[in-house]
Amino acid sequence: MLQEISAIAREHFTDAHASHRWDHTLRVYRLCQHIGEQEGADMEILKPAALLHDIARAREDRAKGSFCHAREGARMSEQILTELDMKPEKIRSIVHCIDAHRYRDERQPETLEAQVLFDADKLDSIGAIGVARAFLFAGETGARLHDKQVDPENTSPYTIEDTAYREFLVKLRWVKDRMMTPAAKKMAEDRHRFMVDFFERLNQEYDGLK
Repeated sequence: MLQEISAIAREHFTDAHASHRWDHTLRVYRLCQHIGEQEGADMEILKPAALLHDIARAREDRAKGSFCHAREGARMSEQILTELDMKPEKIRSIVHCIDAHRYRDERQPETLEAQVLFDADKLDSIGAIGVARAFLFAGETGARLHDKQVDPENTSPYTIEDTAYREFLVKLRWVKDRMMTPAAKKMAEDRHRFMVDFFERLNQEYDGLK
């Protein structure tokens, strides 16, 4: 069934932006394996949730963030898993993981599996891969390369000011403090240090100091 889920999920990424294509899902899947095994998570819940967690992301990007891809993805996943005749109690657990995986949301991950998926998804937004994705997303939205003086409070996402540095100020620098599992917290500390050092160096080069 996992192979079927993977094949179905992948179909939803044919027109996704590069920053959230299928390779992001696969990285989150591998992080879920790594963290989930350390934390003792139910992998029969966690693996399908990881594969399905972003199936509505491309639709949200096309709508410029006007609806929640986590909530819509949970609804779509429930339908997919029901059609695959998965047991209802497993479906409920997987749907909760997907529904609660978003960073900017009031819905909290209540199960270990949901916490692992949340952590894995956030880990892929920081560190070296996170910096790369932030610049990739900025390019997709037509943002400038860098603005050291950007004011997060007076700029908006999906605009020319939605730079990678703005994303760092608004979200990425706080991610490590949102980790829920011990294994993810350890990984986040290392990734956070790299990211902070990178943006400090970027600002120095921007000012011609390096």
